[in-house]
Amino acid sequence: MNEELKTILLDTLKSTFGIDIVSVESPYDFITITVKKDKVVEIVSHLYDHEKLQFQFLTDLTASHYPDDKEQLEVVYHLHSLVNNIRVRIKARLSIGTPEIATLTGVFAGANWMERETFDNLGVVFKGHPNLKRILNVDDMIIFPLRKEFPLEDQVRLDKNDTMFGR
Repeated sequence: MNEELKTILLDTLKSTFGIDIVSVESPYDFITITVKKDKVVEIVSHLYDHEKLQFQFLTDLTASHYPDDKEQLEVVYHLHSLVNNIRVRIKARLSIGTPEIATLTGVFAGANWMERETFDNLGVVFKGHPNLKRILNVDDMIIFPLRKEFPLEDQVRLDKNDTMFGR
């Protein structure tokens, strides 16, 4: 990533949203910024409107489930500045008890379907979403299939040898 743009990005976020930035990492030269969940829309809007950065393309929006962590769900946004050809990853952690975060459909219309898919598979509720309902699974499904809440294998099988699988 261009060092000048990286400096502008980090400086503008720290000066504008200092206490709302939880952490900044750069694995594989991909800037990853973890923010407080209440500030996601403001931070993304700021990056969208910034005169030099112009992160105006939402590449992806998804979530992950970490069952051993206190805040078990993590929503991940990948933004791309087509003008500068740089990318940034924004993350926000959520409690599984109240997995709610504000919708990004006001900034990116394309977030609509990505948020619906994330809701359908992981149960993240995007507050303010215009039509948040299941799109991949049946409407009366009561679980979220991508959460790691159920064992992957049948626990009553007697014919499997765990030593064959490194356990």
